[in-house]
Amino acid sequence: MGVHMKKIELVCPAGNLPSLKAAIDNGADVVYTGFNDATNARNFEGLNFTHGELKEGISYAIRSGKKVYLAVNTFPQMDSYHQWRRSVDSAVGLGADALILAELGVLRYAREKYPDINIHLSVQASASNYESIDFYRRHFGIKRVVLPRVLTVEEMELLGERTDVETEVFALGGLCINIEGRCYLSSFVTGASTNTEGACSPSRFVQFANEGGHLRITLNGLLLNDLGPGEVSPYPTCCKGRYIRPDGEIAYAFEEPESLNILEMLPDVIGAGVDALKIEGRQRTKAYVGTVTRILRDAIDSYYRDPQRYIARDEWLAGTNATFEGSRPTLGCYLEK
Repeated sequence: MGVHMKKIELVCPAGNLPSLKAAIDNGADVVYTGFNDATNARNFEGLNFTHGELKEGISYAIRSGKKVYLAVNTFPQMDSYHQWRRSVDSAVGLGADALILAELGVLRYAREKYPDINIHLSVQASASNYESIDFYRRHFGIKRVVLPRVLTVEEMELLGERTDVETEVFALGGLCINIEGRCYLSSFVTGASTNTEGACSPSRFVQFANEGGHLRITLNGLLLNDLGPGEVSPYPTCCKGRYIRPDGEIAYAFEEPESLNILEMLPDVIGAGVDALKIEGRQRTKAYVGTVTRILRDAIDSYYRDPQRYIARDEWLAGTNATFEGSRPTLGCYLEK
């Protein structure tokens, strides 16, 4: 892998206006956002942008010389497509620098109505091979693809050699055992799919109860977490359900929560020729966004100052790992599968 001197773009999350400003103030090149409805895949209550808030956010980004990408990346059902069309229209009207889209009908609508807009293919589309990416390029003129977190860095490089579509990969943040856009676990339990409503384990199905000194968290009546005294409550998702066994040991039904942290192999990822690094976490706090943006900005700048001498500093690793929801950091599939 060589040294790529076209500086990689840093793309950071914002679930609200304060987080958008924190990302930009701490070194983001781009902030990615969504409207506060089911058209984006992080549709949590109290988060995301109204039309007016996004207008203010884009103005702030423009004054700072930065960009805003807008995700309309869930999947409309039956006659609900008009809402997705409205989100596309609003994003274009407000001047978003790119639309992050996933569903074929939404892609067709956006490209046919707005032939000159910049379209990125969302990670929700799960395009992880060059034939798939080329399909979206030929039919919808996508400029960039956000790659699912299922590829090794070597595969990222090989893929990049077979397509002229820009590639964006995740660098920091929560991981899931499922391929993005293909998870239906919460819909089995609640009937509400992440892919259509934009939220895993919608809050209206979540209940908390104190029983015998334990905090029991259920999703539509299904026990997801059983926490002992003083333990911090995680966000209750089916894949990360955690229980205390009769012998007192802690056990996870599917996986132990982990968070992606590529700081130690940043030169390899940049050397693979990817065009952008993305931080996960539009559902996270302003403090999280500011911290991880600042650290990754420092790491990227350090790499370009002297690629051969780059080393992941202890304070970067400690600072990022301290923010993670997962119990430990991981390189995921990036090193090997």
